This record gives sequence, C-alpha cells and structure tokens, in this order.
Amino acid sequence: MHKKTKSILLTLLVGAIAVPLLYAANVHFKGGSPTFSDQGTTLKSCFSLTGLGNGDVTITVKTTGSATTLCTNQGGNTAPGQNKTPVSPSAQQTFPSTQIKNGNLSVCLTTTPPPAPTAAAAGCPNSNWSTSLTDVEFATAQITVVQGGQVVLQQSFNL
Repeated sequence: MHKKTKSILLTLLVGAIAVPLLYAANVHFKGGSPTFSDQGTTLKSCFSLTGLGNGDVTITVKTTGSATTLCTNQGGNTAPGQNKTPVSPSAQQTFPSTQIKNGNLSVCLTTTPPPAPTAAAAGCPNSNWSTSLTDVEFATAQITVVQGGQVVLQQSFNL
C-alpha cells in the first residue's frame, strides 16, 4: 500500500510539472520590443510573441496618459479645456490556439478611446458646457499575456 501511495504522489508531481509546459515555456517578444503608434485618443500596439504553448492566449494592453479636451457651450462656441485629465485606456483580446504557429503569434491591439471627462474635471467655465476629447498624451503601456490561466509575460514600457 505504501508503494501505491508513492506512485500516485509521483504521478501527481510529474503531472503538475508537465501541464504548464503544455502552455508556455519561455514567452518573450520576437524581433525586439513592441511598436506603439499614437492614434490621437487611442494607442495601437503591435508585436510578435514566441515561446507560446498550445492554448488560447489573452493579451491585455493597459495604458496611462493625460487627455486634452475641448469645451463647447450651448451656443456651439468652443474653448480648450483648462485641465489635462488622467486617463487609462486599455485593450484586450483572446486569440485561439489555432492562430499560434510553432509557438509564434503576431498581433496588433488598439485601445478604446477613454470617456470624455466632466466639464468641471476638464476645466470648462461651468457645468453647462459639454466636453470632447481631442488628444491623449500616452505615458506608459503594460502588456500582459495569459495562457492556460497563468501570466506568462508581463512587461511595462515608458512611451
């Protein structure tokens, strides 16, 4: 009975070590760092990954930055907002394992535009003014890659 217990424990240990190997061994950026392209109020991130295993991959790009706004009164007159407002747009997409070829995956993700701030936050003359975003000055980006329920790569970048 003691040998059977050892055999079961050994099998479980080997399984616990082998299962993560089915997913990702050494995920990293292929061909250098990601490229980031400022699209005004969104940020486009393109990169290639290598070292992925066999499983769906969820990639998240989180950013930080400062938004510039335009204030518009009820008569249609506009004025720039007086305050830059902090924003944190993001993007997330899951890629099926069928898109991974020999452990490689190339992707481009674009963040969603952040919501316009309130008139008070933007520094408009009063709350009767409406606001719209005109630009985001992106400061940082963080890319997180999850495969098999585990974070296999996470890296931050100053933009």
